[in-house]
Amino acid sequence: MRFDPISRRWHRRRKSVDRRSVLRGGLLGLGLVAVGGSLASCTGSGGNDDPANPAPGGGDPVAPTGAVVGDLGPLSTTPDANDLLLPAGFTATVIGRAGQFVPGTGFRWHSDPDGGAVFARPGGGWVYVSNREFLPGGVDAIEFSASGSIVRAYNILPGPLTRINCGGGVSPWNTWFSGEEFETGVIWECDPFGVEPARRLTALGTFKHEAVAVDPATNAVYLTEDETDGRFYRFLPTAANAGGRADLTSGRLQVMRVLADAALVNTPGQGGRFSVDWLDVPTPNPLLGGLVLATPTRRQVPESFAFDGGEGIWHQRGVIYFSTKGDRRVWALDIAAQAVEVIYDDFAFATPPLTSVDNIVMTPGGDVIVVEDQNAEQSAVAITPSGRFQPLVQLGVSHVGSEVTGPAFSPDGRFFYFSSQRGTSGRAGVDGVTYAVEGPWLRGV
Repeated sequence: MRFDPISRRWHRRRKSVDRRSVLRGGLLGLGLVAVGGSLASCTGSGGNDDPANPAPGGGDPVAPTGAVVGDLGPLSTTPDANDLLLPAGFTATVIGRAGQFVPGTGFRWHSDPDGGAVFARPGGGWVYVSNREFLPGGVDAIEFSASGSIVRAYNILPGPLTRINCGGGVSPWNTWFSGEEFETGVIWECDPFGVEPARRLTALGTFKHEAVAVDPATNAVYLTEDETDGRFYRFLPTAANAGGRADLTSGRLQVMRVLADAALVNTPGQGGRFSVDWLDVPTPNPLLGGLVLATPTRRQVPESFAFDGGEGIWHQRGVIYFSTKGDRRVWALDIAAQAVEVIYDDFAFATPPLTSVDNIVMTPGGDVIVVEDQNAEQSAVAITPSGRFQPLVQLGVSHVGSEVTGPAFSPDGRFFYFSSQRGTSGRAGVDGVTYAVEGPWLRGV
């Protein structure tokens, strides 16, 4: 491999590195086995850790705090009727298809489904929300009963207000953040239950937003940016109100600086743990009338660290996990120690178990589930705390030209939701299918 000092990128020449040694320096080195969180909102917040008892407010049982993806075995080599490869005994159902009514409702599902999440309803059942990565954009939702059947479907962010809604994230106060993935994009905060109108959060910065995670201990908001020289941001609310709903209309937007040489950090297969600090962004909204009139947000602090295509993000018990697609890495930021390290790097494998990295979601017991956005053998794969790679689903050959998006589990872990963003036609703006796959996904530990 060769490092180009002008582009500051490595030209790939793979070498085989033992995956266990890499993961033990990363996943297990961070104590990921002990990193639990509630699955109730697919957020690491809220819920009930006892699966034998109902959730607060008479809701559904939820997966135990230590629940992890079980040993599901290999995926079937024979695709199902949806051209999906699944573990034995699992079944997939279409819950939304672009331009068609959500089953049992009079609501038409959107095309280009992207980021998604699940929210437990206080009275029982849950809601799955899904972004539309197109113009117009928006966010739609499907409500489910405690049995997993569809109750209704509705919109929570109107398309004419927004566009190219890509990734997102869930707040500790159970709202959905939807990110606009273009240079003058912002974050929208949406009510998954469709009661409150969506709010535009310009204080979180103007840039090509991907995904969002919140540290519930401080209500600091962490954000990824989908640019080849994107930054990793955090927003510190003026009035944090930790433990309650934060006011995200004012505060400081900052960018991460890694206190090590960028060439060292970017070395493929490089282990190590690097200290970080944070620098204020002088002008978080460098535009007027929708046009960028000043230095773009990501370039205002040159000494900050450039990440190659920020994608999914997740908070779990004091650690922020995020992925970067350009170098196919998954990172972990230890908030208390203010240190970052790579916990998955495809350069560590002669034949990488992931061909790309995009959205991520985590189980209570610490599995990092990564979905792929390449054009062949796209899958959702769990990286377990023990270093095992467990495939969950794979798109069949008819889905070439699409990608796996929007991974989320139901509160009890019985259903895994995801989308084939452009379906079997591969056409943006007209296709896209969202699925629920039922089966014994998780086991308690």
